Amino acid sequence: MRRAWLLVALALLSAPAAAQSTFYDAPRVDAIGKPGTLVRAQAMAGAPLGAAAWRVLYRSTSFDGKPILVSGVVIVPQGAPPPGGRPIVAWAHPTTGIVPHCAPSLALFFFQQVQGLRTMVRDGYVVAATDYPGLGTPGPHPYLVGLSEARAVVDSVRVARTMPDAGGGNRYVVWGHSQGGHAALFTGLIAKSYAPELTLLGVAAAAPASELGALMDDDLDSPAGKNITAMTLWSWQRVYDAPMDKVVDPRARPAIDRLAQECVEGPWDLSARKRTEKPLEHDFLTVAHPDDVEPWRALLAKNTPGPVPADIPVFLAQGLDDEVIWPKVTQAYFDGLCKSGSKARLFLMPGVGHGAAAMKSALDAVAWMTARFAGETPPSDCGK
Repeated sequence: MRRAWLLVALALLSAPAAAQSTFYDAPRVDAIGKPGTLVRAQAMAGAPLGAAAWRVLYRSTSFDGKPILVSGVVIVPQGAPPPGGRPIVAWAHPTTGIVPHCAPSLALFFFQQVQGLRTMVRDGYVVAATDYPGLGTPGPHPYLVGLSEARAVVDSVRVARTMPDAGGGNRYVVWGHSQGGHAALFTGLIAKSYAPELTLLGVAAAAPASELGALMDDDLDSPAGKNITAMTLWSWQRVYDAPMDKVVDPRARPAIDRLAQECVEGPWDLSARKRTEKPLEHDFLTVAHPDDVEPWRALLAKNTPGPVPADIPVFLAQGLDDEVIWPKVTQAYFDGLCKSGSKARLFLMPGVGHGAAAMKSALDAVAWMTARFAGETPPSDCGK
């Protein structure tokens, strides 16, 4: 159990710094404008291979259609961009928390958390890494709200094209892990309608949260599952006005509120977060499963991604020892892609748990992305 919990901690992996700066503070009027336009940028040190990097604040659209500000990071390789512009990779991060100070762009070791970053920079790709709404910028973060994540991802690509010396073209892929895999799949669903001026060439997702009902039902007996469910309930009560008291024991509320304020920084945060979660082992839900009760059932269904359009190829990576995103769930999503006519790869990794899924699959994922940018025919494991 201890080993499984450690792997979960590694999966939820950015290391947010202790304090925010005024960079993230802006009047609401600054959000009004074209989505994907830059409000401000701040140079960052430490990017690999001499790349330039900026912390960015940009305009986006909330899941309910309102103008909002979102923060993130853009990384640009050295040298002149090629004719036609540089390819762009949108990195969608795994769970880091659900309140503003948990933003990945505040991380002490941000560049180490983007799996495959060094290879992507070496190969000349611009990397756009959104924080998602409500992380960095005022919360609450709409945790596992697919449309919210996806719009922030696409608008980070729009911003990346305009950064100094970026020379970004209009072609991009999205690459995400866990919550970020969920964001990547939803990006595939909205890409054409939300940003018709851009061309999404592929979706790569490691251990994606592809079935939210199963995610909560299967994992409720584990500390990680209780953490994920608690964060979702806390966020959605504020985002959707979905009352927790329909499904939560009142004795659990203090622990849930404390968990909501804690960032998921990595293994060093394991002990504190496990102590905070412990009361939920005795008093947590008043129902067997949240998806037994409305509005939670409808909201979980709404935020479960269907198959991306068949003309967008997909790369799925899944560890066979994953106890958070069960292999059978990713297999079921892959099967749905095949039935819809997609060209999909399923990269299975024996002995790999949830936390290592992106790290262990990064080189294969980047090679798959490189082939998409090169215009090669997408491979498919359907029917194998």
